[in-house]
Amino acid sequence: MDEVMKDERFKHIAKDPRFKRIPQSQRKVKIDKRFQSMFEDKRFKVKYTVDKRGRPINKTSSEDLQKFYQLTSSSDEEESDTDEETDSKALKKVTPKQGKLKKEKQR
Repeated sequence: MDEVMKDERFKHIAKDPRFKRIPQSQRKVKIDKRFQSMFEDKRFKVKYTVDKRGRPINKTSSEDLQKFYQLTSSSDEEESDTDEETDSKALKKVTPKQGKLKKEKQR
């Protein structure tokens, strides 16, 4: 690996952001409490007895779901809700109809 990094042709790879690893905290898809039942529902659970190569395993699909998805906490949801509220308030302040009314009143 070090020999490859010493080669002039591949030096840019070490600094290129396209090839950086994604941090563990950002790998999982964040879902809110509306989808919490996905982890406990029988319809989402499949018990595996062998893996794709035929080796015996004791694993369920709900463990796979926990590997790829992360439930967000209520404090995260509240922060995102307040952000959305402030964005929607900013959009409500100036609407196209109000702009037309102001122009008509000025005439």
